[in-house]
Amino acid sequence: MANSLVSLFLFTFLLVGSVQCNPNYGEALAKSLLFFQGQRSGRVPADQQIKWRSNSGLFDGRLANVDLSGGYYDAGDNVKFNFPMAYTTTMLSWGTIEYGKRMGPQIKEARGAIRWATDYLLKCATSTPGRLYVGVGDPNVDHKCWERPEDMDTVRTVYWVSPNKPGSDVAAETAAALAAASIVFRRVDPTYSKELLRTAQQVYHFALQYQGSYSDSLGSAVCPFYCSYSGFKDELLWGAAWLFRATNAVYYYNLVKSLGADDQPDIFSWDNKYAGAHVLLSRRALLNGDKNFDQYKQEAENFMCKILPNSPSSSTQYTQGGLMYKLPESNLQYVTSITFLLTTYSKYMSATQHTFNCGNVLVTPNTLRSVAKRQVDYILGENPLRMSYMVGYGPYFPKRIHHRGSSLPSIAAHPQTIGCDGGFQPFFHSMNPNPNILIGAIVGGPNQNDGFPDDRSDYSHSEPATYINGAFVGPLAYFAGNSFILEWSNQVLSSIDK
Repeated sequence: MANSLVSLFLFTFLLVGSVQCNPNYGEALAKSLLFFQGQRSGRVPADQQIKWRSNSGLFDGRLANVDLSGGYYDAGDNVKFNFPMAYTTTMLSWGTIEYGKRMGPQIKEARGAIRWATDYLLKCATSTPGRLYVGVGDPNVDHKCWERPEDMDTVRTVYWVSPNKPGSDVAAETAAALAAASIVFRRVDPTYSKELLRTAQQVYHFALQYQGSYSDSLGSAVCPFYCSYSGFKDELLWGAAWLFRATNAVYYYNLVKSLGADDQPDIFSWDNKYAGAHVLLSRRALLNGDKNFDQYKQEAENFMCKILPNSPSSSTQYTQGGLMYKLPESNLQYVTSITFLLTTYSKYMSATQHTFNCGNVLVTPNTLRSVAKRQVDYILGENPLRMSYMVGYGPYFPKRIHHRGSSLPSIAAHPQTIGCDGGFQPFFHSMNPNPNILIGAIVGGPNQNDGFPDDRSDYSHSEPATYINGAFVGPLAYFAGNSFILEWSNQVLSSIDK
């Protein structure tokens, strides 16, 4: 008996040792969701945990005689851009659908983060017949100011698309967000779920019937900030794929098929949805053996072959420290979105012991999982600088993020109004750390040499964004779900001590 206990102890010790080398994914998951409270627009609830934020944008929509309060500021500014906000919502919802069972108590926080966005998106879709509101706040005016959202005194211009000013990209992404969220709430709030799905169908119909890019319709209100560079066909496919997932209706299957041959990029982001749509649709081929979806399985695998570092068809650069490097501006947005696809396709493959080849390289579920884990761990501090790129996680993290609310003193600390120009001196230009820690915020990340200056004015690397976090929640939940092994091993050690 003693020998068996010693053997069990040794096994458990080795297990704990190996697991403890990993970042604390559960903590990172909780913080990645908490971040969204710091981005809230509208009336903050009594249970708000990020206390330095309070009410803002309460009269958003008034210039169009509608209530468009709520939703999220996209990044470090005070503008509500619905195109990236809807994508953030779609990814949060997809993460909750795929990994909700691994989230533990954070499932409630994930639903709350989704609902804060969908409540706003519903208003945007239903307040005025024939219009889809797609943003609040003039970005060109807002970006000239450095002020807290609570002090906002810039004009809150309202933007919309309509039959004569189409926006198929933003409309189809909004439909995707509402459809994906309808699955999240299907069991816990069926009435709300039905409202989300019904509205998703209406908004998608609008996107399909009145085709055109919102960049053409709205010009400098959205470009160059969130131009739809990839066009709108990818959103039409993505929206139809989500509505098919939510309804299983033949109508949406036929729509998916009718959209024809797809581009096969090596990127996935708020702008380009093709890779995400392919992975989403490949699920039917892998989990259900449905041959009608083999095309998407092949396209998903072509994408993986462009991402994997050892693949002969790889078109993805990696830094010396091991970080996927796609583009110099806010690179981590691409890393988190692509990592989501890696973990999710790996999950689908594992369910049926599926493998595939990139040329002569065999790809197993663990191949994808290992690359994904390397990206997650890099972001959480396993990198040449030992810097966590998630604010408030680990001993070293960015202290001077490009974020108005974080960099300016809170209302409690500085009750006097800070006007449009009032925040630049002494706050924006200060070398001091930000007074308010935006817990969970993931910044744009290091440069291609794994360097990071932690400079507030360097928005390409120091600005957080909702869509960076929105895509990261899923992979964090995927890896956090394995932490039960550590809890079990600790219980075994505890029982041996007794």
